[in-house]
Amino acid sequence: MTNPTSGEENIETNFQKKMTYGEYLNLDTILSSQNRLSGHHDEMLFIIIHQVSELWMKLILHELHAAKHAIETGDLSVSFKKLARVSEIQNQIIQAWDVLSTLTPAEYLEFREALGSSSGFQSYQYRLIEFALGYKTDFILKIYEKDPELLKQLEAGYYSGSIYDASIHALSRAGFHISEEVLNRDVTRAYEFDKTVEGAWIEVYQNSNEYWDLYELGEKLVDIEDCFQQWRFRHMKTVERVIGFKSGTGGSSGVGYLQKVLEQQFFPELWNLRTKL
Repeated sequence: MTNPTSGEENIETNFQKKMTYGEYLNLDTILSSQNRLSGHHDEMLFIIIHQVSELWMKLILHELHAAKHAIETGDLSVSFKKLARVSEIQNQIIQAWDVLSTLTPAEYLEFREALGSSSGFQSYQYRLIEFALGYKTDFILKIYEKDPELLKQLEAGYYSGSIYDASIHALSRAGFHISEEVLNRDVTRAYEFDKTVEGAWIEVYQNSNEYWDLYELGEKLVDIEDCFQQWRFRHMKTVERVIGFKSGTGGSSGVGYLQKVLEQQFFPELWNLRTKL
C-alpha cells in the first residue's frame, strides 16, 4: 500500500511547543458541547443542527454589521462582497433543514420533553438578524432579562438603525428625495413601506447604468430577503413534518406562528417596484 505522506517530509508532527489545528479552533470546547439530556440517539442530530445554524448566524451578523458600516461610509462596492457572502451562508442554513427532516415524529417524541421550555423561538442571534434587517419587536428582550450581557447585545441591536436604514440614507445622499419622517424615523419600530423610498428605488432601477452601485445594493438586499424567506418556509415545513400542528416547546403556536411570519417583509419597496416597473 502506498504511503500517502511519502514525499511530504516537511509535514509538521512535533507540536509540543506549537499550536495545533484543534487548539486554534477550540475543538475540545466545540465538540464537547453536545450534551444529550435524554440520551436518545437522535437528540445528537437535533443539537448539532441547531448549534451549526447558530454558528452560521454569528457569521451572518458579522458580515451584516460590516456591510452596514461600508454603506454608511459610502463604500457600497465593499458592502457587496459581504452581502453576497450572507446569501451564501443563508443557503447553508436552508439546506440544514433537509438534514433535520430525516428526524421522524416518533423519534422526536422520544426526547422532546427534555427540551423543557427551550425553543428556537428564543434564538437571540436570529432576533439580532431580524433587528439588523429592520424588523423590530421588543418581546425577545424580556426573555433575556435573566442574562445582562445578552440583554445588552439585544438592546444595542434594537436601538440601532438597520442595514435598510443605512441604504435609504445612501439614496438620500445620492440626491433622491426621501421624506424626513423616514430619515428620522424611530428605529425601534419595524420598518414600514414609504412612497418616497419606493420612488427613489424605481428611479434607480429605471436608470441602472447611472446608479449602478445603488442598483446592485438593491439586488443584494433582495437576495438576502429571498433567502431569509426560503429559510422561514423550510423551517415551517420541517416543523409541520415533525410535529404537525402541535404548539412549540416555547409556547408558540408552532406552524401557525411560522406561517404568519412568512408575511413579514424587510424591504417592501424593493419588492413592490417589480410590479411598478
